[in-house]
Amino acid sequence: MTDIKKEIIPLDESKIYSAESIQILEGLEAVRKRPSMYIGDTNEKGLHHLVYEVVDNSIDEAMGGYCNNIEVIIHEDNSITVRDDGRGIPTEKHSKDNKSALEIVMTVLHAGGKFDKDSYKVSGGLHGVGVSCVNALSSYLKAEIHRDGKVWTQEYSIGKPKGEVQVIGDSDVTGTIITFKPDESIFQTTNYKYEILEARMRELSFLNAGIRMVLKDERQKNEEGEIRVDEYYSEEGLKEFVQYLDDTRVKLTPDVIHIITEKNNVPVEIAMQYNNTFSENIHSYVNNINTIEGGTHLTGFRRGLTRTLKNYAEQSGMLSKLKFDISGDDFREGLTSVISVKVAEPQFEGQTKTKLGNSEVSLAVDQAVSEALSLYLEENPKSAKIIVNKVVLAAQARHAARKAREMVQRKSALSGGGLPGKLSDCSEKDPTLSEVFLVEGDSAGGTAKQGRDRKFQAILPLRGKILNVEKAMQHRIFENDEIKNIFTALGVTIGTEDDSKELNLDKLRYHKVIIMTDADVDGSHIATLIMTFFFRYMQELIKRGYLYIATPPLYLLRKGKKETYAWTEQQRRQVIEEWAGGVESAIHQQRYKGLGEMNSEQLWETTMNPENRTLQQVTIDNAAEADHIFSMLMGDDVPPRRKFIEDHATYANIDA
Repeated sequence: MTDIKKEIIPLDESKIYSAESIQILEGLEAVRKRPSMYIGDTNEKGLHHLVYEVVDNSIDEAMGGYCNNIEVIIHEDNSITVRDDGRGIPTEKHSKDNKSALEIVMTVLHAGGKFDKDSYKVSGGLHGVGVSCVNALSSYLKAEIHRDGKVWTQEYSIGKPKGEVQVIGDSDVTGTIITFKPDESIFQTTNYKYEILEARMRELSFLNAGIRMVLKDERQKNEEGEIRVDEYYSEEGLKEFVQYLDDTRVKLTPDVIHIITEKNNVPVEIAMQYNNTFSENIHSYVNNINTIEGGTHLTGFRRGLTRTLKNYAEQSGMLSKLKFDISGDDFREGLTSVISVKVAEPQFEGQTKTKLGNSEVSLAVDQAVSEALSLYLEENPKSAKIIVNKVVLAAQARHAARKAREMVQRKSALSGGGLPGKLSDCSEKDPTLSEVFLVEGDSAGGTAKQGRDRKFQAILPLRGKILNVEKAMQHRIFENDEIKNIFTALGVTIGTEDDSKELNLDKLRYHKVIIMTDADVDGSHIATLIMTFFFRYMQELIKRGYLYIATPPLYLLRKGKKETYAWTEQQRRQVIEEWAGGVESAIHQQRYKGLGEMNSEQLWETTMNPENRTLQQVTIDNAAEADHIFSMLMGDDVPPRRKFIEDHATYANIDA
């Protein structure tokens, strides 16, 4: 293992974090009118983003060396409390408008210490909207500040103070406590999901070694009445992050290569390890922000990795038998890595503003990787040989995959005859108005064909369980009939001779790709196999919001001439209670185990009709967590998979 310690540069203690550090840029007026501009949306994603905004302030204190503990509490009414032991938001009067600095931070958009370089060297806030945006979108918010030996507090309603900042007692600690309740008139849902917050807290603990993160949920209580509490703490940072991501994969080398250094005033931390899988799993962060579109830090990492490994492999003579060049992809096959950089003034670009554009960061990461990896390869010749052999095998498999991939491309390029024979296409040619259902089995496919609206709905039946791409080499994937059918039906191409994994969606034929499987364990497994394929080989399609899951009902309930459907066990019990006072025998128990048990009219009415159906959009809120879950679900390790299924299953009888 290679450890290169970075030099810690302390902040100038003469620069005091005070009211004068708070710079006012603009007011809150637009936030409630256009909340999606500030938090992404007003659904589940935006709801959880409120918590992230508050926690980011605490993390900024931690990155500055002023905070060691951060706690998030979900209360029974879905209000949230975030508590830290940082310096506490300044409370004294601000000289420019004679208001408490606390009130300015809480009520003015783009007001905060992040804009004062003397207060924070780096900051995680992407746009600096911070806690004032949370305040504007909360029906109630309370700030409690422990600072200067006193406890200060102020309460707000939809962003407006309910009174002055007050001193309510003495304190011998410092810190900030924010409690808020999201405004139900703004958000489509106000129900917080524990696993979403859990994933972010775990991620932050890995990215900030030595910071203790605690998550509590007052809604979940055991038989003794104790609430659920989970703690996340990492001593070794990204090294433990890679170990977590790879915990169900077979490692090729005994150690995680761990780099902690600083180049050109850019703190860089990288952890990496090779495993026996065939996919590349690299996750990059800037100031704790997951840069899902990559950027200059990822470019520098890839360049440094490729150059260093190629030089070593050539000098060792291990490439002498190869008759073709090795590509950058070959060096990254089976690699799990996390890259984290801290940048004082990050410049973001790209579709989602999560692509780093700072040119100086590329060289810093390149140098860090080159130096540390060269040292590791020299000091660990056995591991170095294993890594190079993996690269050589990847190159050989890539050439085999090219032939299989070219067959897919050639077939899809045929004018008029390139579509799979099993595809029942729609008449609409505009992809923005078209949708395709990937249906489990020919029987259900036949029912779906009869029930669909032929104008805009296409049906592609899939035979059985598609290939588990998590365990397959690339050429096996492109040779698989069902996967070839998906590629050709969608009209997408993947790869060129130079870059074998570049996805081209220019000719995508549908902007809704809907997975429709049976409502049982086998159906869920097939849906997971399909999602794994899209996550590993068509991730851009998911990022653009084109992948969905259909939700067929679990039950048809009848009493006399009354008839209704239930999608959950809770809905079924509710209908029985309303129709028959809870007497199950008074209601007829048709349980749909497969799509084929419904006739075409029922399938249209419940699952395919846009006016009635419910589609679940597949999103990647946390790429690292998704990577971990897919590798666990599709791997060989049964116990963690069984536990995950038991925790998340909708069905009564579970097998793993």
